[in-house]
Amino acid sequence: MKSSDFFNALKMLVSEKGIPMEALCEGIQKAIVTAVKRDYNNKDIVFCEIDPEKETMRVFVRKTVVSEISDPDTDILTEAAQKYKNSALPGDIIEIELETKEVSRIAADKGKHVLRQGIREAENTNKSEKLQSRNQEIVTAKVQRVDPGTGNAVVEFDGLEETLLKSEQLPNEYLREGSLIKVYVVDVKDQKNNKNLKATISRTHPGLVRRLFETEVPEIFDGSVEIKAVSREAGSRTKLAVYSSTQDIDPVGACIGPRGARVGKIVDLLGGEKIDIVKYSDSPEAFIASALAPADVIEVIVDAGGEKTCRVIVPDGQLSLAIGNKGQNVRLAAKLTGWKIDIKPEIGADEQVINFDLK
Repeated sequence: MKSSDFFNALKMLVSEKGIPMEALCEGIQKAIVTAVKRDYNNKDIVFCEIDPEKETMRVFVRKTVVSEISDPDTDILTEAAQKYKNSALPGDIIEIELETKEVSRIAADKGKHVLRQGIREAENTNKSEKLQSRNQEIVTAKVQRVDPGTGNAVVEFDGLEETLLKSEQLPNEYLREGSLIKVYVVDVKDQKNNKNLKATISRTHPGLVRRLFETEVPEIFDGSVEIKAVSREAGSRTKLAVYSSTQDIDPVGACIGPRGARVGKIVDLLGGEKIDIVKYSDSPEAFIASALAPADVIEVIVDAGGEKTCRVIVPDGQLSLAIGNKGQNVRLAAKLTGWKIDIKPEIGADEQVINFDLK
């Protein structure tokens, strides 16, 4: 079958919906096969081939040539088969093309929405491929609408609409329709046979900060600076541990950028969230001391018992700075390093003041 009208319609769909022609043809082929198979008791003998370049479509059935028919759906007698292939003999498999009118009749009778079904399947396939390619990446999304009751927002990116839950938005964040925001695709889950994937997106996930730094810091992008760990209390504060094996590169300075330009841009994208960038070390003592910045640390004493607990001695005047507002600084440091931290002042170091772990 050759129909310029049919293929012109496909080209319009490709243009309007952004569906690849290959995916659209595949979806229509499956839908036509499903409809036509019903006339053959759903036997897997029906095939459809669409060639958009040549603008041709074939629908055919494959039958086995036999001397005696046992299944009229799958078998064809030798005499009948030789009308389609002169040399047909028992045991051969022949292809019998269905005429355009017959295909149209079956599709109309058995599947009135065959093209719509094919287009829908192509759209789902296209969406799934787009989402999979964005998994664990950041995207720029446009806020389409915000539910005044729940606070959930529907956002659009890559021609797809996903829901940004209120719980995944920054605290005290007010999203406006039409505004552009950065979101992190946390996960893409299969809703139904890999044909209805849904994405979990977030502005609170630590992965958002990690990806933003990879985007804004060339040294991270090219691998000369490595992000070792991230701990975050979204909307308030983040700690980032970075490392470079190249002596000529200052990993902290690279992330901060000239006059703080790089980290400043990320802070703006996160609505003013504070970011502490610290240097990673394989030495637990050095890493823990660095993680408690901006507080100074006099000494870190690691528990010899191997329970990943330590005691940190800080100057008397910096105890509150080391602990932070409501314990935030030491709590984030504990999450960043993976160590339970006991903080004590220089005077009275034999008395436990406060301890924080990963919780």
